Amino acid sequence: MSELFLRTLRDDPADAEVPSHKLLIRAGYVRPVAPGLYTWLPLGLRVLRKIEKIVREEMVAIGGQEILFPALLPKGPYETTNRWTEYGDGVFRLKDRRMNDYMLGPTHEEFFTLTVKGEYSSYKDFPLTLFQIQTKYRDEARPRAGILRGREFIMKDSYSFDIDEGGLKTAYHLHRDAYQNMFRRMAIRYVIVSAVSGAMGGSASEEFLAESEVGEDTFVRCLQSGYAANVEAVITAVPESRPVDGLAEATVHDTGDTPTIATLVEWANSAGLGREVTAADTLKNVLLKVRQPGGDWELLAIGVPGDREIDYKRLGAALEPADYAMIDDADFARYPFLKKGYIGPKALLANGVRYLVDPRVVDGTSWITGADETGKHVVGLVVGRDFVADGTIEAAEVRDGDLSPDGAGPLVSARGIEIGHIFQLGRKYTDAFAADVLGEDGKPVRLTMGSYGVGVSRLVAVIAEQHHDGLGLRWPSSVSPFDVHVVIANKDAQARAGAEELARDLDRLGLEVLLDDRTASPGVKFKDAELLGVPWIVVVGRGWADGVVELRSRFGHDSREIGIQTAVAEIAAALAEPQP
Repeated sequence: MSELFLRTLRDDPADAEVPSHKLLIRAGYVRPVAPGLYTWLPLGLRVLRKIEKIVREEMVAIGGQEILFPALLPKGPYETTNRWTEYGDGVFRLKDRRMNDYMLGPTHEEFFTLTVKGEYSSYKDFPLTLFQIQTKYRDEARPRAGILRGREFIMKDSYSFDIDEGGLKTAYHLHRDAYQNMFRRMAIRYVIVSAVSGAMGGSASEEFLAESEVGEDTFVRCLQSGYAANVEAVITAVPESRPVDGLAEATVHDTGDTPTIATLVEWANSAGLGREVTAADTLKNVLLKVRQPGGDWELLAIGVPGDREIDYKRLGAALEPADYAMIDDADFARYPFLKKGYIGPKALLANGVRYLVDPRVVDGTSWITGADETGKHVVGLVVGRDFVADGTIEAAEVRDGDLSPDGAGPLVSARGIEIGHIFQLGRKYTDAFAADVLGEDGKPVRLTMGSYGVGVSRLVAVIAEQHHDGLGLRWPSSVSPFDVHVVIANKDAQARAGAEELARDLDRLGLEVLLDDRTASPGVKFKDAELLGVPWIVVVGRGWADGVVELRSRFGHDSREIGIQTAVAEIAAALAEPQP
């Protein structure tokens, strides 16, 4: 450690929000360069490389072959798939000296597809899985949480190519198993959830989420059945439609100044309607404008039960790849039929505004909603009798207690960090580039693809989030920067010489040893050892004179004295035990 390029910090960095961000900087694993950009210092790079090694080994074990594309990519292939436009402001674009357009690659589906098309031409060449571990770039609007959400990050992306759906499903499940092996080896607690494909396209899609209170992804699960899904992918349990016969006619009421759901419910319960009204009896109509890539803005109205808020992640996923924005006062002025706070289905449909409703808004349900005049609402507006929406949309919030889509029980929510995502892409990209090979019958066969990503650099922070305590980091042995941390806590020359010999003997066994040979006080050395988080600490101190050293585990509060003569064997045996 007297030679290691390392400075630990005693205080948390001012801008650090989450434990991993604080600890990785304090322990000297990374250093910030600019928002969302970090330098990997020697200790951090050692952890990163060990994670890469595990990822690489599991990919090779399922037949993956590693290649490496450039990060600087030309515009052309992205134009073919329309993603040059779809990515919007989320990517870094630049021009070369001849004013040709380039992008810093956020992902590489186009180039994997073109490469395979250029090299292979027969069904005999498949199945094929290619992968890379490479730096990616995304222009995050709000980079946060250190390396959990940066603008530059390292990712493993792999792609399977098959000649039929059966081959794709086989490749998908091989990757699914490989990911479980990776994360088990890294001692990560995770859950597999159903997900949406988003800009990637494709059909079947699952996310691997590391359970964490600081996660940006909310997922839900049913404890009765094991169902789990990202909130964007939850399909609402749709109630049965009801008959409309015999329902009272819709009536318009003067409701006064009632532009909010709360004021509307208050009016309804004072209006003598003959029943208690809650927010769930009202229909809230939310107005936004939507723009398809390269298109113009169009109005869109969404109707949800008044006791639900719009979940903007679910809304964004439902509208992908379109952009959306809430309408403002200028838009209300442009469309005088929109009466703010009193918008109803009839004016929307009469004026050609596309109107999508929550799946719970089924035929035969009766609602209190806007009457399209300021100060007026309609009571008893029945779906299927008084209006018919243009379709449904999954945009309302998912709440604890909602029925699981499989009907097995209530949903409960938790937070997680996305660490992996697997897709059955199908033929989106092979169609775009006409990636055909000759089939067994001599006719062209269109290849089908799977796409599989792991956030490699993000995993460093994820493991730090799940494995730390009040003293510092606690790395699982599989990814720790060193196997054992030997601390010289005695100024005695014999103890120092003995510690150095012990470190050499451990090194000869193939163990990676960090030797704290600095002249700092024992207290400083112990604090640093706890902060750095190597799973096993050997203290060579006052006990040396009595023929013993101390062996400490960072994953427990246990420590034990071991004899100098048997120390190497006992330490090696302890290191062979699984940690944590």
